[in-house]
Amino acid sequence: MHTTTHSVPFGQKVAFGIGMFANQMFPAILAIFMVVLVQSLGFNGWLWSLLYFFPRIFDAITDPIMGYISDNTKSKYGRRRQYVLAGGILMGVAFIFMWQLYAENSLQYNFWYFFLWSTIFYLGLTLFSVPYVAMGYEMSDDFHERTNIMAVAQWIGQWAWVIAPWFWVIMDDKDWFPSSDVAVRELAVWVAIPCALCAAVPAIFIKSKSTLNEDYEPLSVSSIGSSLKKIVYSFKEAFKISEFRKLCGATFLIFNAFNTVATLTYFVIVYKLFNGDAGATGIWVALFGCLGALGTTFIVIPVVTWMSKKIGKKSAFMVSQSISVVGYIMLYFLFVPGKPWMYIIALPLFSFGIGSLFTIMMSMTADVIDIDEVNSGKRREGIFGAIYWWMVKVGFAIAGGLGGVIIAVVGFNPDLPTTEQQVAVDGLHAFFCFFPMLGTLGAMLIMRNYNVTEERANAIRMELEKRKN
Repeated sequence: MHTTTHSVPFGQKVAFGIGMFANQMFPAILAIFMVVLVQSLGFNGWLWSLLYFFPRIFDAITDPIMGYISDNTKSKYGRRRQYVLAGGILMGVAFIFMWQLYAENSLQYNFWYFFLWSTIFYLGLTLFSVPYVAMGYEMSDDFHERTNIMAVAQWIGQWAWVIAPWFWVIMDDKDWFPSSDVAVRELAVWVAIPCALCAAVPAIFIKSKSTLNEDYEPLSVSSIGSSLKKIVYSFKEAFKISEFRKLCGATFLIFNAFNTVATLTYFVIVYKLFNGDAGATGIWVALFGCLGALGTTFIVIPVVTWMSKKIGKKSAFMVSQSISVVGYIMLYFLFVPGKPWMYIIALPLFSFGIGSLFTIMMSMTADVIDIDEVNSGKRREGIFGAIYWWMVKVGFAIAGGLGGVIIAVVGFNPDLPTTEQQVAVDGLHAFFCFFPMLGTLGAMLIMRNYNVTEERANAIRMELEKRKN
């Protein structure tokens, strides 16, 4: 039996999805631009790791605070919209300044300059992303409509990953830019402005009701001590829900095992397939990300959305991740020097892992928030969104650091020809294929006993409706 359904107009889903494009384009481009730090500006693997790690840890610390503020904001504009708008603007401005790096400046200057502006950028990302994600959780109370909302958002967001890889081609084309550091200085502007505008769309067009008369926790400087205690308490309450712990743990392993090696894509393709000749690489680096994202857009998201309705969200997750494991194994054998076209065969299967993750997991998180409401009597989308993405971002920080560590451990040096470091290149390739596979298998082990079925979710919604009535 179904509970009362909140069917969301398609235009509202699209408005939410346009915000997802900004939410994904910034990190997609950031991962590409970061290579310039090593390739053109003299940063070693350890400095690269530090720049990945510390700003993201700062971001992860501010997320739960932002979640608490967003959940308890009293405003005629609602709880989320004003923060989404301000965060989108701050992200855009900081992203532009972050990449104004010059090779003639000292390494120490460039390191601290980038460190400062990246911290400001991640502050803007927190201000935007935490209330933005919470918007999606509260758009509907229907089990399948939640999946539809996240599917539309992820479909639009995936175009960021279709577009972003072509920046590899543009940055390496001497007809466009004389060097990659010049390229990122100019391209940062062309990325930041449209992305900031996309981030503003959900703030402007997604409907929200006034919260001026709601019985929320007070927000003031004087109450910050008690607020922090309540944030910690909210964390504890959220993690008491075993289903939520499983969602966080599985996402942590899949997303961050994938991102640990994602930053190695350029090096693996150039040095494994083309013996270190970046000029001969042509469009093959761009095609890897672009074709994977197109596979996600037109195959993975529609198939996963269909599967979740037919066999349930958990089963759809298990099937999708199993397919991705096959893809990782195939990718190891299909990276053949001189035959780059062969990796295309593995991409559709490879894409099922990361491509299906957030469509399913964000929908599942909305279901778990209902369980929390039964337990606590409160709607805490902001806190749950913050905790969920806190797990992602802490892991992302670790992943970025591990990427640099892997480069250092295998002894890879982009300045040396492949013939002098074949063992290091083979090591990068092995990590690239098997590290995310291990993360996927660990996530499937965690999710094997997840038990929020459609029947249980509908029973919870019925209980909440009875309380309201």
